[in-house]
Amino acid sequence: MHDQHIEEYFAAFEPPEGLRAELLRREILLTGGTDIVHNTIVSEVTGQIPHDRWHRFATQHVSFPGELSKPQPDLVVLECGRGEGSGWLVPASDVTLLAEVVSLRSADRDYGLKRSVYAAGSVPGYLIIDPYDARCVLLTEPGGAGEDADYEVQRTVPFGVALRVDTLGITLDTSRFGTLPAVTRHRRP
Repeated sequence: MHDQHIEEYFAAFEPPEGLRAELLRREILLTGGTDIVHNTIVSEVTGQIPHDRWHRFATQHVSFPGELSKPQPDLVVLECGRGEGSGWLVPASDVTLLAEVVSLRSADRDYGLKRSVYAAGSVPGYLIIDPYDARCVLLTEPGGAGEDADYEVQRTVPFGVALRVDTLGITLDTSRFGTLPAVTRHRRP
């Protein structure tokens, strides 16, 4: 199937109730609902980002020029006045920070594929919040293109340690983030 047809199909695709769909480098992924720990973390982060300066959208699709990807991060943050009139897609160029809360099935995508896609889209900040490892990974200074794109700077803090998020001008309090039992993974930075 040609790239244009994939994008058209994805734009018209209605996932079954209770599932969400993402397009990541030509692959449509369906994921199920999230648990209370996940949702509480997203709520905690959202509540710490000043609403008078930042739009904070949960599960908003983002478009990336030159990428056949339409991910739906757990949290999309853009400066007020940006992304207006974008429809169902917010351009990556309008985004200041994307956040993903790791779930049991998303770890490899969150730490690998999405890291590359978000860096290729020059998103200034990517925050991975991992309740299984009880840590936050903040990635900044994106560089490169396509599958070789990555972030130059990585800061990792355990839950309970404040994390300075310079792209938003805030210090994130991680002390109330819930945890889940540790699991064995295939990959980890």
